[in-house]
Amino acid sequence: MTPHPEASAALASNLRPSAPEQDAPGPILIVPGDALVDIATEKTALTAALNGIEDAAELRRITVAHLSATQTRARAAIEAAFEAEPRASRALVSSYAYLTDGLVTLTFWVCKTYLHPVQNPTPAERISVMAVGGYGRAEMAPFSDVDLLFLTPPKTSPWAETMVESMLYILWDLRLKVGHATRTIKDCLRLGTEDFTIRTSMLELRRVCGDEGLANDLGLALWENLFKNSGPAFVEAKLEERAERHERQGGQRYVLEPNVKEGKGGLRDLQSLFWIAKYIHRVAHPSDLVTVGLFQPEEFATFEKAENFLWAVRAHLHLINRRAMDQLTFDMQVEVAERMGYKDTPGRRAVEHYMQDYFLHATHVGELTRILLTALEEQHVKTSPSLIGLFRRRKKVRPGYVVRGGRLDIENPAEFIADKLNLLRIFDEALRTGLLIHSSAMRLVAANLDLIDAEMQGSKEAAKIFFDVMLKHGNPERALRRMNELGVLAAFIPEFEPIVAMMQFNVYHSYTVDEHTIQTIKTLAQIEREELIEELPVASGILKRGVDRRVIYTALLMHDIGKGREEDHSILGAKIARDVAPRLGLKPAQAETVEWLVRNHLLMSDVAQKRDLSEPRTVKDFAKAVKTRKRLDLLCALTVCDIRGVGPNVWNNWKAMLLRSLYHQTAEALENGLEDINRENRADEAKRALRDALSDWPKKKLRAETARHYPPYWQSLPTATHITLARLTDGLADDQVRIDLTPDPDRDATRACFALVDHPGIFARIAGALAMVGANVVDARTFTSKDGISIAVFWLQDAAGDPYDPAGLPRLTNTIRKTLMGEILAKEALKSKDKMKKRERDFRFPTNITFDNGASDIYTVIEVDTRDRPGLLFDLARTLADSNIYISSAVVATYGAQAVDSFYVKDAFGLKLHSHNKQVALGNKLKEAIETGVQRANPK
Repeated sequence: MTPHPEASAALASNLRPSAPEQDAPGPILIVPGDALVDIATEKTALTAALNGIEDAAELRRITVAHLSATQTRARAAIEAAFEAEPRASRALVSSYAYLTDGLVTLTFWVCKTYLHPVQNPTPAERISVMAVGGYGRAEMAPFSDVDLLFLTPPKTSPWAETMVESMLYILWDLRLKVGHATRTIKDCLRLGTEDFTIRTSMLELRRVCGDEGLANDLGLALWENLFKNSGPAFVEAKLEERAERHERQGGQRYVLEPNVKEGKGGLRDLQSLFWIAKYIHRVAHPSDLVTVGLFQPEEFATFEKAENFLWAVRAHLHLINRRAMDQLTFDMQVEVAERMGYKDTPGRRAVEHYMQDYFLHATHVGELTRILLTALEEQHVKTSPSLIGLFRRRKKVRPGYVVRGGRLDIENPAEFIADKLNLLRIFDEALRTGLLIHSSAMRLVAANLDLIDAEMQGSKEAAKIFFDVMLKHGNPERALRRMNELGVLAAFIPEFEPIVAMMQFNVYHSYTVDEHTIQTIKTLAQIEREELIEELPVASGILKRGVDRRVIYTALLMHDIGKGREEDHSILGAKIARDVAPRLGLKPAQAETVEWLVRNHLLMSDVAQKRDLSEPRTVKDFAKAVKTRKRLDLLCALTVCDIRGVGPNVWNNWKAMLLRSLYHQTAEALENGLEDINRENRADEAKRALRDALSDWPKKKLRAETARHYPPYWQSLPTATHITLARLTDGLADDQVRIDLTPDPDRDATRACFALVDHPGIFARIAGALAMVGANVVDARTFTSKDGISIAVFWLQDAAGDPYDPAGLPRLTNTIRKTLMGEILAKEALKSKDKMKKRERDFRFPTNITFDNGASDIYTVIEVDTRDRPGLLFDLARTLADSNIYISSAVVATYGAQAVDSFYVKDAFGLKLHSHNKQVALGNKLKEAIETGVQRANPK
């Protein structure tokens, strides 16, 4: 990277009429300026090519050909240099602006000299070509728009209009995406008064070429007649615009596919900080934020690091896509991480390291925004939040604290840091009083994290303060989030530091690991405040009856602390919890329970979502693992908070129903004894309920219906489904397929019931039919009656994870029926339907297949854990059918791009799969089917 020795003065001037343009420093470029565009050399070459040519079209053609070659050569040089230095973003964006300046300047010169020459121009025959917006800041990504203002005298002359038109034609022919406006100074003032977006763009005007006097006149007019004395209104407009922009981008800093330009913590947020400072203090460069007292030097260093990182990300996105692209989609995350030099490490992929850095920078941008806005409130430029709650009664602050601008501040910094426990106390005080913490107090805390040493980490008083923050005020997430952002949480619990801003590269987790942890604690606090009684009746009842709050809060804080390493995070997390819990002052029994909860925090979720809850052994084995009602209650509450903390759309009625069923069955077993789990009683109850519901049926017909099915049929399904199936099988002919699709709102799914004459592979046929219509199967049961009727019940969701729209069920039923009748061959038809989306192809989940003969008294459970894709269940079911394996039921769990399909099966003789050799052979067939499907769904 080298500064051009004769850099364009205009490139650095940025409309500062008070300072001579020629005194401005040149930009730092990624390659020497003359390797990009040398104005003098280009003019000489163009003069030789254009002299003697009269035809305007030919003049334009030669100019475009010449400048296109220059642009192609320069862009290749920039790209090659950036490939060698993939984080040199500041030099990169300056280089693209420098190149664009050269192209615009040469275009202007050709138009003025050859296309529209004027020997003795009048005052009206003047024009100033000015860069606007990002181009005005001399910051351009590879495919950024070229925004131009053509500034003319009060009365625009025909000559100016033809000049603008000719310039635009040439620039468009150069394949530049040009945004443009032709205005007078009066127009600029009028439009800037009416529209804050236009006003912002003119804040960063910069003359590229043309009349210097006009440009200077505009600069003076803007500062004297538009910007002056309107700071508060501008600040409020920018903050409102920022809030609306964040809302459009999802309102979260930790979105799965962030927009590097417009998202929360992105480039636009940094630019907004500078716009506000420039408008209020007339600063010329971000470094001036320190000069005017808005930032400390180390805060500006954070600003620069974040800006450079985000610009590098944006530039790589543009270059990968060969167009303007600001959305960091999953496939782009992998490629950008590779380009920026990130590498895989044991337990973590390169893309996860990269996205952790991304979110850390985004978090820092949020901190900088808070600091700037608080400073503006103190200068009375921005409305203080204290005015909003002027009449709200607040608790009086404790000695050592003061309220400044409606925020909690420190009265005497020296006295404050003399007692290092104050670094925790301030968060407790903020929650107690309901006040936000002042930026100067946050600065002081962040600057003295080294005071949180081993002595303080093991201090009983520090542990008491920490638990006061978590347990005393009802909204611990607010303090924990601020402690995390300032580094206090990782300083007090060093084991927490590795998961700060840690991203998990899958579609399932919406938040980074640290934010997910805070979200789970937020959910727990909401349940304690009795805000979720209707949604979470079981968890609400557990907490109302009472649990050890120190244990449950500590377990949630620790449950994912082992992530990002090679070792299973539950096991490693339990080891970490074993050390941390006593340090936080928990008694041995409490620490042991926390360790158990962390080690088993996925147990209840896994059993509920991956096992058949109607199978007697499922509840018995789970109850044996849990052992006590106390542990069951704690694990249930933790599991609910964990799932709800994954993301906004992960919790649903289906998961709620599964967890409720497992909890109640296990509680009953623990209370009455494991031997009390008697399915025969439930079968008798189910038959009795069916007889009551179908009281209008003849008694003989009812006896036949209750006698035709084996016990698992009665034990596995609710009465409403038994009623539907009784009607479907009534009078079923050999060549008939009967289908009933009904919304099941209690499970957030559509229930699909099937009845047809039995034959091998019926499960696979139905799975193929459902794959054809793009249905996601979340649970399935198949039964064969004593008289040879195949009955199947599948619960389905659409591609968005919702029940199907009832209006579309008839069409869906028709397509499924055609597939089951053989009119459509699923295997062939799926070849064009089960393709993976490009943005989702980079998710990696190793395939693991296990055979468990202990999970059921009757069946072998085959669990297939692999990458989810369209048609997966069909491929697996078809492979099992081809191997003469009978599928009784399948439980399907999906975690974003990961699928865990559990099949309850028997062999052709009705026996479990005990032979190890047969298990290995079948496992290999399933892996082969998975790999073949992946190749089909993800063609090269």
